[in-house]
Amino acid sequence: MKDPEISNPGYIPLFQILRGDVVESIYYGAVAVVTADGDLFASAGDPNIVTFMRSSSKPFQAIPLVEMGGLTKFNMTGEELAITCSSHSSTDTHLKTVFGLQNKIGITEDDLLCCTHQPFDKASRTKLKDQGKSPTQNHHNCSGKHSGMLGQAALMGVPKERYTEVDHPVQQQILETFSDFCGLAADQVQLGRDGCSVPTFAVPLYNAALGWARLVKPDGFPESRTQACQKITSAMSNHPFFVAGPGRLDTRLMELKKGKIISKAGAEAYQAAGLFENAIAPGSPALGITLKIASGDLGKRALGAVMIEVLRQLKFLSSEELPALSDLGPTFNYRNQCQIPIGLGKPCFQLQYS
Repeated sequence: MKDPEISNPGYIPLFQILRGDVVESIYYGAVAVVTADGDLFASAGDPNIVTFMRSSSKPFQAIPLVEMGGLTKFNMTGEELAITCSSHSSTDTHLKTVFGLQNKIGITEDDLLCCTHQPFDKASRTKLKDQGKSPTQNHHNCSGKHSGMLGQAALMGVPKERYTEVDHPVQQQILETFSDFCGLAADQVQLGRDGCSVPTFAVPLYNAALGWARLVKPDGFPESRTQACQKITSAMSNHPFFVAGPGRLDTRLMELKKGKIISKAGAEAYQAAGLFENAIAPGSPALGITLKIASGDLGKRALGAVMIEVLRQLKFLSSEELPALSDLGPTFNYRNQCQIPIGLGKPCFQLQYS
Protein backbone atom coordinates (compact mmCIF):
# COMPACT_ATOMS: atom_id res chain seq x y z
CA MET A 1 0.00 0.00 0.00
CA LYS A 2 1.33 3.41 -0.92
CA ASP A 3 2.15 5.66 2.01
CA PRO A 4 -0.20 8.65 2.32
CA GLU A 5 1.08 12.12 1.59
CA ILE A 6 2.50 13.51 4.83
CA SER A 7 2.42 17.22 4.13
CA ASN A 8 -0.85 19.09 3.82
CA PRO A 9 -0.53 22.64 2.49
CA GLY A 10 -4.04 23.44 3.71
CA TYR A 11 -2.89 23.73 7.31
CA ILE A 12 -1.70 27.21 8.34
CA PRO A 13 -0.06 28.61 11.50
CA LEU A 14 -2.71 29.06 14.20
CA PHE A 15 -0.69 29.33 17.42
CA GLN A 16 2.90 30.21 18.21
CA ILE A 17 5.23 30.04 21.19
CA LEU A 18 7.73 32.85 21.63
CA ARG A 19 10.83 32.60 23.81
CA GLY A 20 11.84 36.20 24.26
CA ASP A 21 11.15 37.78 20.89
CA VAL A 22 11.90 34.65 18.86
CA VAL A 23 9.20 32.27 17.61
CA GLU A 24 10.28 28.89 18.97
CA SER A 25 7.30 26.67 18.11
CA ILE A 26 4.39 26.90 15.69
CA TYR A 27 1.14 24.90 15.72
CA TYR A 28 -0.51 24.46 12.34
CA GLY A 29 -4.18 23.73 11.78
CA ALA A 30 -7.40 24.70 10.05
CA VAL A 31 -10.84 26.04 11.03
CA ALA A 32 -14.28 25.92 9.41
CA VAL A 33 -17.36 27.91 10.46
CA VAL A 34 -20.54 26.98 8.57
CA THR A 35 -24.22 27.95 8.71
CA ALA A 36 -27.07 25.45 8.87
CA ASP A 37 -27.89 26.41 5.27
CA GLY A 38 -24.44 25.22 4.19
CA ASP A 39 -22.77 28.61 3.69
CA LEU A 40 -19.09 28.83 4.63
CA PHE A 41 -19.29 31.69 7.12
CA ALA A 42 -15.58 31.90 8.00
CA SER A 43 -12.41 29.83 7.85
CA ALA A 44 -8.70 29.68 8.51
CA GLY A 45 -6.64 27.39 6.33
CA ASP A 46 -8.38 24.86 4.13
CA PRO A 47 -11.92 24.12 5.37
CA ASN A 48 -12.03 21.01 3.18
CA ILE A 49 -9.21 19.16 4.91
CA VAL A 50 -10.36 15.62 5.74
CA THR A 51 -9.61 14.50 9.27
CA PHE A 52 -11.09 12.30 11.98
CA MET A 53 -13.60 13.91 14.32
CA ARG A 54 -12.97 11.39 17.06
CA SER A 55 -15.16 12.20 20.10
CA SER A 56 -16.50 15.39 18.52
CA SER A 57 -19.02 13.13 16.74
CA LYS A 58 -20.57 11.80 19.97
CA PRO A 59 -23.77 13.89 19.90
CA PHE A 60 -24.56 12.43 16.46
CA GLN A 61 -23.89 8.90 17.72
CA ALA A 62 -26.57 9.42 20.37
CA ILE A 63 -29.29 10.59 17.96
CA PRO A 64 -30.66 7.13 16.97
CA LEU A 65 -31.07 6.23 20.65
CA VAL A 66 -33.24 9.33 21.16
CA GLU A 67 -35.10 9.08 17.83
CA MET A 68 -36.17 5.54 18.67
CA GLY A 69 -37.71 6.58 21.97
CA GLY A 70 -34.86 5.67 24.31
CA LEU A 71 -35.52 8.57 26.69
CA THR A 72 -39.01 7.27 27.45
CA LYS A 73 -38.20 3.56 27.24
CA PHE A 74 -35.34 3.84 29.73
CA ASN A 75 -36.70 6.83 31.70
CA MET A 76 -33.47 8.71 31.02
CA THR A 77 -32.61 11.95 32.80
CA GLY A 78 -30.96 14.94 31.18
CA GLU A 79 -27.72 14.04 32.94
CA GLU A 80 -27.85 10.51 31.54
CA LEU A 81 -28.47 11.78 28.01
CA ALA A 82 -25.61 14.26 28.35
CA ILE A 83 -23.25 11.49 29.45
CA THR A 84 -24.02 9.45 26.32
CA CYS A 85 -22.53 12.42 24.41
CA SER A 86 -19.57 12.81 26.74
CA SER A 87 -15.90 12.21 27.21
CA HIS A 88 -16.35 12.26 30.96
CA SER A 89 -13.63 12.64 33.58
CA SER A 90 -14.62 9.61 35.73
CA THR A 91 -15.52 11.58 38.82
CA ASP A 92 -17.79 9.83 41.31
CA THR A 93 -20.71 11.80 39.88
CA HIS A 94 -19.94 10.63 36.35
CA LEU A 95 -19.56 7.01 37.41
CA LYS A 96 -22.81 7.08 39.39
CA THR A 97 -24.64 8.44 36.37
CA VAL A 98 -23.24 5.78 34.02
CA PHE A 99 -24.11 3.00 36.48
CA GLY A 100 -27.63 4.38 36.79
CA LEU A 101 -28.11 4.47 33.02
CA GLN A 102 -26.87 0.91 32.67
CA ASN A 103 -29.31 -0.31 35.31
CA LYS A 104 -32.17 1.28 33.39
CA ILE A 105 -31.09 -0.29 30.11
CA GLY A 106 -30.54 -3.69 31.73
CA ILE A 107 -26.81 -4.00 31.08
CA THR A 108 -23.64 -3.92 33.16
CA GLU A 109 -20.22 -2.50 32.50
CA ASP A 110 -19.07 -6.01 31.62
CA ASP A 111 -21.11 -5.63 28.42
CA LEU A 112 -19.01 -2.63 27.36
CA LEU A 113 -16.30 -3.22 24.76
CA CYS A 114 -14.43 0.04 25.34
CA CYS A 115 -11.71 -1.48 27.54
CA THR A 116 -10.41 1.05 30.07
CA HIS A 117 -7.90 3.74 30.98
CA GLN A 118 -7.02 5.90 33.96
CA PRO A 119 -9.53 8.68 34.77
CA PHE A 120 -8.94 12.08 33.22
CA ASP A 121 -9.69 13.66 36.61
CA LYS A 122 -6.60 13.83 38.83
CA ALA A 123 -8.54 13.43 42.08
CA SER A 124 -10.24 10.33 40.71
CA ARG A 125 -6.91 8.83 39.63
CA THR A 126 -5.49 9.46 43.09
CA LYS A 127 -8.52 7.91 44.75
CA LEU A 128 -8.17 4.72 42.73
CA LYS A 129 -4.46 4.52 43.52
CA ASP A 130 -5.03 5.07 47.25
CA GLN A 131 -7.66 2.33 47.25
CA GLY A 132 -5.33 -0.04 45.41
CA LYS A 133 -7.87 -0.44 42.60
CA SER A 134 -7.56 -0.51 38.84
CA PRO A 135 -9.95 1.38 36.56
CA THR A 136 -12.87 -0.56 35.06
CA GLN A 137 -14.80 -0.09 31.83
CA ASN A 138 -16.98 2.60 33.36
CA HIS A 139 -13.90 4.70 34.06
CA HIS A 140 -13.35 4.93 30.30
CA ASN A 141 -14.35 8.39 29.10
CA CYS A 142 -16.56 6.77 26.43
CA SER A 143 -18.53 4.50 28.78
CA GLY A 144 -21.62 6.70 28.52
CA LYS A 145 -21.53 6.55 24.73
CA HIS A 146 -21.11 2.77 24.78
CA SER A 147 -23.98 2.40 27.23
CA GLY A 148 -26.15 4.43 24.87
CA MET A 149 -25.17 2.22 21.95
CA LEU A 150 -26.20 -0.86 23.92
CA GLY A 151 -29.49 0.88 24.65
CA GLN A 152 -29.89 1.42 20.92
CA ALA A 153 -29.23 -2.27 20.30
CA ALA A 154 -31.98 -3.16 22.78
CA LEU A 155 -34.43 -0.80 21.05
CA MET A 156 -33.56 -2.29 17.66
CA GLY A 157 -33.91 -5.84 18.95
CA VAL A 158 -30.44 -6.79 17.71
CA PRO A 159 -27.67 -8.65 19.54
CA LYS A 160 -25.41 -6.61 21.78
CA GLU A 161 -22.42 -8.74 20.85
CA ARG A 162 -20.01 -7.07 18.39
CA TYR A 163 -21.86 -3.76 18.72
CA THR A 164 -18.58 -1.92 18.11
CA GLU A 165 -18.12 -3.39 14.62
CA VAL A 166 -18.88 -1.28 11.57
CA ASP A 167 -21.18 -3.94 10.08
CA HIS A 168 -23.32 -4.16 13.24
CA PRO A 169 -26.84 -2.68 12.79
CA VAL A 170 -26.18 -0.14 15.56
CA GLN A 171 -23.12 1.26 13.80
CA GLN A 172 -24.77 1.18 10.39
CA GLN A 173 -27.68 3.24 11.69
CA ILE A 174 -25.30 5.71 13.35
CA LEU A 175 -23.28 6.06 10.13
CA GLU A 176 -26.41 6.77 8.07
CA THR A 177 -27.55 9.36 10.62
CA PHE A 178 -24.18 11.07 10.86
CA SER A 179 -23.65 11.27 7.11
CA ASP A 180 -27.13 12.77 6.67
CA PHE A 181 -26.28 15.62 9.03
CA CYS A 182 -23.02 16.31 7.20
CA GLY A 183 -24.57 16.37 3.73
CA LEU A 184 -22.70 13.28 2.58
CA ALA A 185 -23.53 9.79 1.43
CA ALA A 186 -22.52 7.12 3.91
CA ASP A 187 -19.85 5.81 1.54
CA GLN A 188 -18.26 9.27 1.42
CA VAL A 189 -17.41 9.06 5.13
CA GLN A 190 -13.98 7.54 5.67
CA LEU A 191 -13.87 5.19 8.64
CA GLY A 192 -11.28 4.26 11.21
CA ARG A 193 -11.41 2.53 14.58
CA ASP A 194 -11.51 4.88 17.54
CA GLY A 195 -9.60 4.47 20.79
CA CYS A 196 -12.72 2.94 22.35
CA SER A 197 -13.07 0.53 19.37
CA VAL A 198 -16.21 1.92 17.68
CA PRO A 199 -16.01 3.41 14.17
CA THR A 200 -14.78 7.00 13.97
CA PHE A 201 -15.51 9.34 11.08
CA ALA A 202 -13.17 11.31 8.81
CA VAL A 203 -14.89 14.05 6.81
CA PRO A 204 -13.94 17.52 5.61
CA LEU A 205 -13.96 20.17 8.33
CA TYR A 206 -16.65 21.96 6.30
CA ASN A 207 -19.03 18.99 6.38
CA ALA A 208 -18.44 18.35 10.07
CA ALA A 209 -19.18 22.02 10.82
CA LEU A 210 -22.33 21.76 8.69
CA GLY A 211 -23.40 18.81 10.83
CA TRP A 212 -22.88 20.79 14.01
CA ALA A 213 -24.81 23.76 12.63
CA ARG A 214 -27.72 21.49 11.73
CA LEU A 215 -27.55 19.91 15.18
CA VAL A 216 -28.32 23.28 16.80
CA LYS A 217 -30.73 24.32 14.01
CA PRO A 218 -32.34 21.10 12.76
CA ASP A 219 -34.60 22.65 10.16
CA GLY A 220 -35.73 20.38 7.35
CA PHE A 221 -35.48 17.11 9.26
CA PRO A 222 -38.47 14.92 10.13
CA GLU A 223 -40.11 15.88 13.42
CA SER A 224 -38.63 12.90 15.27
CA ARG A 225 -35.10 13.96 14.33
CA THR A 226 -35.74 17.61 15.09
CA GLN A 227 -36.96 16.68 18.56
CA ALA A 228 -33.98 14.37 19.09
CA CYS A 229 -31.59 17.23 18.26
CA GLN A 230 -33.38 19.56 20.64
CA LYS A 231 -33.29 17.02 23.45
CA ILE A 232 -29.58 16.32 22.97
CA THR A 233 -28.53 19.96 22.72
CA SER A 234 -30.69 20.82 25.72
CA ALA A 235 -29.14 18.02 27.78
CA MET A 236 -25.62 19.11 26.88
CA SER A 237 -26.34 22.79 27.51
CA ASN A 238 -28.15 22.25 30.79
CA HIS A 239 -25.74 19.62 32.16
CA PRO A 240 -22.29 20.66 30.90
CA PHE A 241 -20.44 18.93 33.75
CA PHE A 242 -21.61 15.58 32.38
CA VAL A 243 -20.18 16.29 28.91
CA ALA A 244 -16.60 16.71 30.16
CA GLY A 245 -15.68 17.54 33.75
CA PRO A 246 -13.80 19.79 36.16
CA GLY A 247 -11.73 22.52 34.54
CA ARG A 248 -12.24 21.30 30.96
CA LEU A 249 -13.00 23.60 28.05
CA ASP A 250 -16.29 22.03 26.92
CA THR A 251 -17.81 22.23 30.39
CA ARG A 252 -16.57 25.74 31.06
CA LEU A 253 -17.72 27.17 27.73
CA MET A 254 -21.21 25.78 28.21
CA GLU A 255 -21.32 26.98 31.82
CA LEU A 256 -20.16 30.48 30.85
CA LYS A 257 -22.52 30.85 27.87
CA LYS A 258 -25.40 28.65 28.94
CA GLY A 259 -28.04 28.16 26.29
CA LYS A 260 -25.90 29.71 23.55
CA ILE A 261 -23.31 27.02 22.76
CA ILE A 262 -22.71 23.30 22.84
CA SER A 263 -19.12 22.14 22.65
CA LYS A 264 -17.32 18.80 22.27
CA ALA A 265 -13.63 18.06 21.94
CA GLY A 266 -12.11 15.04 20.22
CA ALA A 267 -8.78 13.28 20.56
CA GLU A 268 -5.74 14.38 18.55
CA ALA A 269 -6.69 18.04 18.95
CA TYR A 270 -10.08 18.19 17.25
CA GLN A 271 -12.69 20.60 18.56
CA ALA A 272 -16.28 21.22 17.52
CA ALA A 273 -19.05 23.49 18.69
CA GLY A 274 -22.48 24.70 17.73
CA LEU A 275 -23.67 28.26 18.31
CA PHE A 276 -27.43 28.70 18.52
CA GLU A 277 -29.30 31.35 16.58
CA ASN A 278 -28.99 34.82 18.17
CA ALA A 279 -26.06 33.60 20.31
CA ILE A 280 -23.66 36.26 19.01
CA ALA A 281 -26.21 39.05 18.61
CA PRO A 282 -29.90 39.39 17.78
CA GLY A 283 -30.40 37.92 14.32
CA SER A 284 -27.06 36.08 14.19
CA PRO A 285 -27.21 32.70 12.45
CA ALA A 286 -26.73 29.28 13.95
CA LEU A 287 -23.13 28.22 13.31
CA GLY A 288 -21.15 25.01 13.39
CA ILE A 289 -17.44 25.31 14.19
CA THR A 290 -14.76 22.69 13.68
CA LEU A 291 -11.01 22.99 14.06
CA LYS A 292 -8.03 20.68 13.95
CA ILE A 293 -4.49 21.20 15.25
CA ALA A 294 -2.36 19.26 12.77
CA SER A 295 0.23 18.01 15.26
CA GLY A 296 -2.32 16.56 17.70
CA ASP A 297 -1.27 19.07 20.41
CA LEU A 298 0.01 16.50 22.91
CA GLY A 299 1.22 19.30 25.17
CA LYS A 300 -2.29 20.75 25.26
CA ARG A 301 -1.05 24.23 24.51
CA ALA A 302 -2.89 25.18 21.35
CA LEU A 303 -6.35 23.61 21.00
CA GLY A 304 -8.22 25.43 23.76
CA ALA A 305 -6.44 28.70 23.03
CA VAL A 306 -7.31 28.54 19.33
CA MET A 307 -10.95 27.67 20.05
CA ILE A 308 -11.27 30.58 22.45
CA GLU A 309 -9.67 32.87 19.86
CA VAL A 310 -12.10 31.67 17.17
CA LEU A 311 -15.01 32.49 19.49
CA ARG A 312 -13.46 35.87 20.30
CA GLN A 313 -13.01 36.74 16.64
CA LEU A 314 -16.61 35.72 15.97
CA LYS A 315 -17.57 38.17 18.75
CA PHE A 316 -19.21 35.35 20.68
CA LEU A 317 -16.87 35.85 23.64
CA SER A 318 -16.57 39.41 24.89
CA SER A 319 -13.55 41.04 26.51
CA GLU A 320 -15.43 40.92 29.81
CA GLU A 321 -15.91 37.15 29.53
CA LEU A 322 -12.40 36.18 28.46
CA PRO A 323 -10.83 36.43 31.96
CA ALA A 324 -13.03 33.51 33.10
CA LEU A 325 -11.15 31.29 30.60
CA SER A 326 -7.70 32.91 30.86
CA ASP A 327 -5.99 29.74 32.11
CA LEU A 328 -7.05 28.05 28.85
CA GLY A 329 -6.27 30.89 26.45
CA PRO A 330 -6.20 32.63 24.13
CA THR A 331 -2.75 33.82 25.31
CA PHE A 332 -0.32 32.45 27.90
CA ASN A 333 2.66 33.91 29.73
CA TYR A 334 5.28 31.21 30.21
CA ARG A 335 7.73 30.88 33.09
CA ASN A 336 10.63 28.50 33.58
CA GLN A 337 11.18 26.16 36.54
CA CYS A 338 12.53 29.10 38.55
CA GLN A 339 9.35 31.05 37.78
CA ILE A 340 11.24 33.57 35.68
CA PRO A 341 9.20 34.91 32.72
CA ILE A 342 10.56 33.47 29.49
CA GLY A 343 7.98 33.96 26.77
CA LEU A 344 4.48 34.01 25.40
CA GLY A 345 2.02 31.73 23.63
CA LYS A 346 -0.55 33.37 21.38
CA PRO A 347 -2.80 32.79 18.37
CA CYS A 348 -1.43 33.99 15.05
CA PHE A 349 -4.34 33.79 12.60
CA GLN A 350 -7.27 35.80 11.38
CA LEU A 351 -10.54 34.22 10.32
CA GLN A 352 -11.37 34.87 6.69
CA TYR A 353 -15.03 35.70 6.22
CA SER A 354 -16.92 34.50 3.16
